[in-house]
Amino acid sequence: MVIQNIFTRPSVFDGSLPISMVEDVTGLHPYQFWINVQYSIFFKEHKQDVATYITTASEQMVIDYISSPEIAFLKSLSGKLRSGKTKLIFRFLEVDDVEPSAKQTYKALLTDLSTIKSFASGILVPKSYIWPVNKDQYLEPHTSLVTDAHNLGLEVYASNFANDMPASYNYSFDPTAEYLQFIDNSNFSVDGVLTDFPSTASEAVACLAHNKNNTLPTEGRPLIITHNGASGVFAGCTDLAYQQAAEDGADILDCSVQMSKDGVVFCLDSADLMGHTTAIKTFMPRATVVPEIQKENGIFSFDLTWSEIQSLKPELTTPLSQSGLARNPAAKNQGKFMTLTDFLEFAKKSTVAGVLINIENAGYLVSKKGLGIVEAVSTALTNASYDKLPKKQVLIQSDDTAVLSAFKKNSGYKRVLYVKETISDAPKPTVDEIKHSADAVNLPRSSIVADSGFFVSAFTGVVDKMHAANISVYVSVLRNEFLAIAFDYFSDPMVELATYVAGVQVDGVVTEFPATLAAYLRSPCSNMNAKLPYSILPVEPGSLLSLVSPEALPPAEAPAPVLAVADIQDPPLPPVADLSDKASVTAAPQTSPPRSGQSAIAVNAALSLLIVMLSFVQLRFL
Repeated sequence: MVIQNIFTRPSVFDGSLPISMVEDVTGLHPYQFWINVQYSIFFKEHKQDVATYITTASEQMVIDYISSPEIAFLKSLSGKLRSGKTKLIFRFLEVDDVEPSAKQTYKALLTDLSTIKSFASGILVPKSYIWPVNKDQYLEPHTSLVTDAHNLGLEVYASNFANDMPASYNYSFDPTAEYLQFIDNSNFSVDGVLTDFPSTASEAVACLAHNKNNTLPTEGRPLIITHNGASGVFAGCTDLAYQQAAEDGADILDCSVQMSKDGVVFCLDSADLMGHTTAIKTFMPRATVVPEIQKENGIFSFDLTWSEIQSLKPELTTPLSQSGLARNPAAKNQGKFMTLTDFLEFAKKSTVAGVLINIENAGYLVSKKGLGIVEAVSTALTNASYDKLPKKQVLIQSDDTAVLSAFKKNSGYKRVLYVKETISDAPKPTVDEIKHSADAVNLPRSSIVADSGFFVSAFTGVVDKMHAANISVYVSVLRNEFLAIAFDYFSDPMVELATYVAGVQVDGVVTEFPATLAAYLRSPCSNMNAKLPYSILPVEPGSLLSLVSPEALPPAEAPAPVLAVADIQDPPLPPVADLSDKASVTAAPQTSPPRSGQSAIAVNAALSLLIVMLSFVQLRFL
């Protein structure tokens, strides 16, 4: 029985499959068959002659390729195989390893390709032989190996490809981008790749190669909506992140608006500056707890002036920081913060189709800080003439229906309800209630595609119910890192995209890597109606999970709550508090109005847990 020795891959199949014989593989009738003989000398020392086995096997089955890192073994096969049917491939190991026959390093053998041509049809090399990566994990200029080998008539195959083994920050965790680096550049193309994930290599060859200059379809596709710009490449909400997103093909640039103490509106993912700036180094004494916003200590934008915020540097972060998967470290603190005014001006001059303004904590800001963020956003949009630009879409997003209602008078703006918590269903009364306040909903991935133990288990049906009410559905947040992707997607963000776009048919995808989504949508394989020999198919929920033996199945998880009407009903926003008389504020502190909002889901879950615990205690002492 075999087991998985790469711990980021599922272990539930360990011990369920036997070791395959050569005959087992050929019995599957593969298009071509490749045998690699890694340790011929070792077997010979143990009285086993692999060359004799290969020679005999070649008379009973078709062997298209035989590779080995041992020169003597390949030479021993010369003249013993069916002429013209089998190609011998010399496999290079790491540059400092010594080839046992010639007693030379593989680096030295690399300088004598003409000798290799005398006994082999091609070479199989680690991908770093072709595109070296420096110590900081960035690409260096390509070598001349492929060109040199091709000039001698040698085929070149590259190895060591795996979706879950990040190679270089240049690829932004998109494995297809790495394949394209080897097969779709203006200088050369390898003849093949050796990979742990053949489906990803196939989609790079069949769907993405030579299509990067295709224009995006204008109809019949979802919107490419950014999450803090191209925040997988540059620090979120900076000028560089927005510039990169526009270049990468984003349709909608997003700005989560925050306010400084002196009333400047700017773009940042959170009111807490600790996670996205260098504020900890300078303003830690100003840290405080604001329970209306978060449980943790924070350094909040509304406690600092704009000039103080400008003294900070942005910080490129990753939601998977504990895994050690950093994003583009060379650009960790690059970029500048953008005011809402600057953001709107940039978007207006760019080729993007529109903007999404995300507004949170409005009730707290008006009641506790005297900051009218809704009015500030409305004024900024008007001053930038977005109410008179029919070609630029304006999406107003909030988790607070009172905020969305405040923009109801702006008929040209599309209102988006942000449902943060995972839900399993949305009954018709809830959908009808949403329709009163919003034109679209932004849902977490898990509210659309449910998973169990990191395996896709079901489509929830929420999208169909929203569509039945003519409510658009956006999914968020999609990321390229393989640790953020369910096992069913084979560590391939393209397959996840295909599942949401072609499988569930969402109307927009919120992503931190807009280039990956744009590449998928430019590909002919994104059109499920096209009759193509190969396509990027959405996953079938439960198909991979069904292969797991019952005793190895992950524990069943409790279903996510159902979205109730009370979860989306919020009280009207209070008027902006006058904090000029601090004494009166201290004497009679104003509290932000309680929001039933989506926090009710979490509250209901907490109450349910409390009831269960109390029941357990009661039973324990009966």
